[in-house]
Amino acid sequence: MPDSVERLASSIRNSQMLRLLSIGFLALLLQIPIAMIGGLVSERQERRQAAVAEVSSKWGNAQAITGPALVVPYTYRWTEASTGGQPITRTETRNAIFLPENLYVRGSIDTEIRNRGIFSVPVYTLGLRVEGEFARPSFSDLAVEPAAVAWERAHLAIGISDARAIQEETAVLWNGEQVSFLPGTGAFTDGGTGIHAVVGVVDAMQRFKFSFPLSLNGSLGVYLTPFAQSTVVELQSDYGHPSFQGNWLPAERSVSGSAFQAKWSIPFLGRSYPQAWRAEAAMREALDGSRFGVELVNPVDHYRMAERSVKYAGLFILLTFATVWLIEVLAGVRVHPIQYLMLGGALCLFYLLELSLSEHLGFPLAYAIASISVIGMVAAYCVVVLHRIRRALVVGAGVALLYAYLYILLMNEDYALLIGSVGLFAILAAIMYVTRRVDWYAVGARSPVSSEPS
Repeated sequence: MPDSVERLASSIRNSQMLRLLSIGFLALLLQIPIAMIGGLVSERQERRQAAVAEVSSKWGNAQAITGPALVVPYTYRWTEASTGGQPITRTETRNAIFLPENLYVRGSIDTEIRNRGIFSVPVYTLGLRVEGEFARPSFSDLAVEPAAVAWERAHLAIGISDARAIQEETAVLWNGEQVSFLPGTGAFTDGGTGIHAVVGVVDAMQRFKFSFPLSLNGSLGVYLTPFAQSTVVELQSDYGHPSFQGNWLPAERSVSGSAFQAKWSIPFLGRSYPQAWRAEAAMREALDGSRFGVELVNPVDHYRMAERSVKYAGLFILLTFATVWLIEVLAGVRVHPIQYLMLGGALCLFYLLELSLSEHLGFPLAYAIASISVIGMVAAYCVVVLHRIRRALVVGAGVALLYAYLYILLMNEDYALLIGSVGLFAILAAIMYVTRRVDWYAVGARSPVSSEPS
């Protein structure tokens, strides 16, 4: 009976299937610290976003410019019955919105980096020159009598999402006459906050040319609205990593490592709002949906890179454990579960080092330092665990290949699925090739070597 128990215990200890199950359990157990590191990445992202919001609130938020629009008041009359049955005529002032026939915007985005603690935020100064032309507003389509129109109270309005970031007082040159801008968008409520100028409309004039400069502070992005039958926008910047956004991409663009130029040419047929409407017809949603522009993105967002790399942690731990287990099988050595946990802990530490170092050194350098440190630690530990320098070098080389493979995945997001599937195929093929002659029924019967001279 004691011999039977001993044989059963020996069979359990030497069962490779149980070894595989225990190694898989250890890999699952290590997902706990990996999940904690993932939570830490999210927390640091939130802190960075709070820093960005704080800097933007003081310097200027992302700027969205809506306009210019010509707002013309008119008197609206209607008749209603009184309590005595007698008709009563009532009046109120309403407004009509007219858009220009052509609009040309030329501007530059001069950027700089502002820091809040260890976090950096790209901010800019936007200098625009806006020119265009209105045709004389026609009220026939709006069913308004010409006598009811208050032409002298017409005003030009421009919506600016963060108007407090306007840097200089400005004036509009309206048909050769200079008129200063005033705070607020007047009756152009769809434009939100902004500025307006009381320009008036002279009866004898059929065309109204305008031009004005605009200087704004902002951060993160610039957006405009196609507000004419033909809208042309030209922007240039000293920032080399633009991300063009909105319903229209630039017709022409040139991007280098340190600057970009872009030109949009947009006809009004692609919009979802007309050239004229009554102010009570809410157009805010349609206007917001038609914006286009550019975002100043960080070329390498180390928090996003860290978040993506953590997703591969379980696979990398499992593959490293598989490499050590294969050495166990092929070389006849025995690695204790505690030693597997030590190796897994070192692999988990990589992601923490990557995150903390990238906040100060940038992602590429942080990734290199973290990976080299962990590879060295794993290889040095495996020299003792696997009793041969050559075996330790195999494990270290395997971990190094995994980190090189991960870096390629992170740097090529568009091809990540293709690279990942091909890489996994190659790894499985390599394992199958190495173990093609292993007699798995005989492996458990061998007595593994507990120690060998190094």
